[in-house]
Amino acid sequence: MNEVDLNINPTSGSAQLKKPLVILGILLLSLIFGYTIGNYGLNIGIILSGSLLFVVYFAIIILYPQFGVYTTIATGFVLLGISRYIQPDLPIGFLIDILIILTVVAMFLHKFPKQIDWHPAKKDITLLAFIWLMYCALEVVNPEAQSVAAWLSAIRPLGFYFFMFVVFALMYLNTPKRLKILFRIWGIFSILASIKGIIQLQVGLDAWEKAWLDSGAAQTHVLFGRLRVFSFYSDAGQFGANQAYTAVVFSILFFEEKKLKEKIFDAIVAILGFYGMAISGTRGALFIPFAGFALYLFHKKNIYLLTIGMIVGLAIFVFFKYTTIGQSNYNIRRMRSAFNPQDPSLQVRLENQRKLRIYMATRPFGGGLGHGGVKAQKFVPNAFLANIPTDSWYVLIWVETGIVGLFLHLFIQLYTLGKASYLLMFRLRDPKLIAMMSALSSGMLGVMLASYGNAVIGQLPTSLLIYSSMAIMLNSNTIDKYIRVNLRKQNLSSRYTLRLSKNITPALHTMTENTQ
Repeated sequence: MNEVDLNINPTSGSAQLKKPLVILGILLLSLIFGYTIGNYGLNIGIILSGSLLFVVYFAIIILYPQFGVYTTIATGFVLLGISRYIQPDLPIGFLIDILIILTVVAMFLHKFPKQIDWHPAKKDITLLAFIWLMYCALEVVNPEAQSVAAWLSAIRPLGFYFFMFVVFALMYLNTPKRLKILFRIWGIFSILASIKGIIQLQVGLDAWEKAWLDSGAAQTHVLFGRLRVFSFYSDAGQFGANQAYTAVVFSILFFEEKKLKEKIFDAIVAILGFYGMAISGTRGALFIPFAGFALYLFHKKNIYLLTIGMIVGLAIFVFFKYTTIGQSNYNIRRMRSAFNPQDPSLQVRLENQRKLRIYMATRPFGGGLGHGGVKAQKFVPNAFLANIPTDSWYVLIWVETGIVGLFLHLFIQLYTLGKASYLLMFRLRDPKLIAMMSALSSGMLGVMLASYGNAVIGQLPTSLLIYSSMAIMLNSNTIDKYIRVNLRKQNLSSRYTLRLSKNITPALHTMTENTQ
């Protein structure tokens, strides 16, 4: 588990890319592309340039497979938002699948012809992810299922992404340096998302965003004449929830960080995250900081801090539930409605769940993967489940995989949180790593609770962050040992250098005297 994979075997696939002939070939190819563009036009040039970029990208991830993981996560932030600017029917979501497959191929070529060392991926979370993937795969033979295409569209984000990002995180996001890069990518894209959201709110929408609203999205994104900001995410619900998730994670990192430069970055991400949550108008996102900070204070094992946190949380609850302070502000008024049990939208959801409960009573394995909610109308427009909105992530899991699938899904999540909390409270020693794990687990609990109101976990970019985090948290004990081994080596090296200097200095002094 090297910090940087520069010690590459000279016969490995990645080492071949460093040979002078390969570099010369790439340069020659660039000259050919330039000549072609100059003589045959820009369209051919664009195609060739794209091909060259693909070759360069693939070469980089062969050298550093973790780069493929980073770029896939980064793509998840903007992918669905990009669809507003291109042909609507284009299956752009498959780009994530392509990046995953490229990263898998690069994993094999990285050490070729040697075999991959799968030891880092042999963890309990890998087994759980594989069991879940197999359960989702078996849903294809569910007697209630009517469409293989619906199953295929659902198993990718629900089972395949989960399993692959668990493996990726265990194999390549397994050192402090790489975790820091992950947090940097996460933070930077969240900042950009907030800035884009502020532009939408204060400056206005561009032509493509207006067209998206006019095509039907305005029904849920323009309420009482006010825009629910969605930034470059799929919708306002995902934007608000992910920004709240980010705000919790980076707030905890801010509290625990000692370096000023790092604290400033964490503070900016957290503040903009909370602001993004507010302007999204996503009511369910409000429960993410409630749950997240509660778990963080529990991790601290400090009764004094826990008591203060409970008092603050109670005060915020009273503010929204029992007062009308700030009611003239749209965002406060919108969030306050989340605490109203008589809210019309909540009543509609409860009524839908009552209908589903009757239907699901005789279907323990669900109605078929990809067959739940209005999204399924693309494949099975006349199916019963496709004509009742699920809204909640857990209701979606329930209707598609049954009570058996819901139990398995919840068990995996709760097992991950429970073990992660145990490790960081009683096993980990490195303070920075403890802070990271506390931030990830606290954010995950918040997202889990928010997913009862919206399908947060299963959508980009939150899904990839959650899947990676689950593996990182359950691999934290291994990362902690890695840190301690490196520190021990550094201490031994320092002691050896000091001892050597003590022995050499007198000898040099004697030699100098003899020379004189």
